[in-house]
Amino acid sequence: MTGLEDLYKEVILDHYRSPRNQGELPTPPAVMEEGFNPLCGDEVKVYVHLENDLIKEIRIGGQGCSISQASASMMTESVIGKSLDEAKELIERFKEMMSIHASSLDSSETDPSKTIPSMGDLEALKGVVKYPVRIKCATLGWNTFDQIIESAKS
Repeated sequence: MTGLEDLYKEVILDHYRSPRNQGELPTPPAVMEEGFNPLCGDEVKVYVHLENDLIKEIRIGGQGCSISQASASMMTESVIGKSLDEAKELIERFKEMMSIHASSLDSSETDPSKTIPSMGDLEALKGVVKYPVRIKCATLGWNTFDQIIESAKS
């Protein structure tokens, strides 16, 4: 395992062992959505308190594997204080990162690092794409949060 892979593993384990923004928010004023991955049993609850178009607070709950829980924790840190449009853009970039890396595993022509801008600590989750069944674990919290955004925009 390379030094970078070791670092990524440590970032994921840190978020799994000490999840950020864990807990609940009162509903209302917060909105809550639940996500479930029937393939492995991961569950996530995402609570979001919006003020105007800004994500004032976000909390997560649930249980599951280290990938799903760490990814949800990392998501909360990356979207708090952002507008819904900024959060939506980050969700799309994250999903693109996961799909580009997954499709590039068999292609030496694609250099994923040139395809999307740096995503900071979220890049620690890139290695998940080596295990396609785990991509759903990594995106569970993001998809659940995306449902809240879609509801808020409609």
